[in-house]
Amino acid sequence: MSTIKPIYLLADSQLLFWREEKGPFLERVWAALDEEEPGKLLRAAYVGASNGDAPEFYDLFKAAMGEMGIQVTRMIPSEPSAEDLEFFAQADLILLAGGETRRGWEVFQKNGLQQKLVERYYAGALLMGVSAGAVQLGLKGADETGMFDTFRLVPFVVDAHDEPNWTLLTRMVPKAGEHVRGFGIPSGGGAVYHPDYSMEPVRHPVVEVSVGEDGQVRQALLFPGERAEAEEEERATFSPEVQALLQEAGISAHSPADDKSQVN
Repeated sequence: MSTIKPIYLLADSQLLFWREEKGPFLERVWAALDEEEPGKLLRAAYVGASNGDAPEFYDLFKAAMGEMGIQVTRMIPSEPSAEDLEFFAQADLILLAGGETRRGWEVFQKNGLQQKLVERYYAGALLMGVSAGAVQLGLKGADETGMFDTFRLVPFVVDAHDEPNWTLLTRMVPKAGEHVRGFGIPSGGGAVYHPDYSMEPVRHPVVEVSVGEDGQVRQALLFPGERAEAEEEERATFSPEVQALLQEAGISAHSPADDKSQVN
């Protein structure tokens, strides 16, 4: 049995090297990985499709993983080899890098990672998204051509480092569907989406965007130490496309908390 892990959403790479009072932020990540099989040799995969597989960002990732004690890492390129896919299928941690949200998403659709990442999540891999990667783990992305569905593993619209007004997020949320909320993660900050459906800010407050009964868009701050829980109607919000992929893979398309956060 593998426990469903929290999903870490980062506005940028700062949190990878940030120390809080209790110690390095990445100690939290290590604890989530190590509690199931203490001492296991951990593997970490970096997916740089959104930035065109720029090697300098992979170097940052390797440095951060090294600080955490993970020495076995691999960049999964936009056109992965059989060996790349084999590594990905065994990865304990998968990071989606920043860049252009649409660019990365189209690559995932073409190379099969759209399905494979969801499979790894339900098999117990820990997911991290940085900037565009954080957006992709949520409900939708957007660019000049409009909005598009993404992984939907986090049942909120996610945006990063667009403070102070969060213009794009406030435009997206009313168009994303009934009962949809959005969270904006400021520069240097992050958020953790827990298997119990709750969102927890890290380091800095995040802005919560919602639509009231009067149709007005509202913003509120959620501070570190507080949590916002997804309502019942916000859960299990996979797109039809992703649902079909999950069914093809034999994975039940429901939220992890529905089965006490464990899968076979």
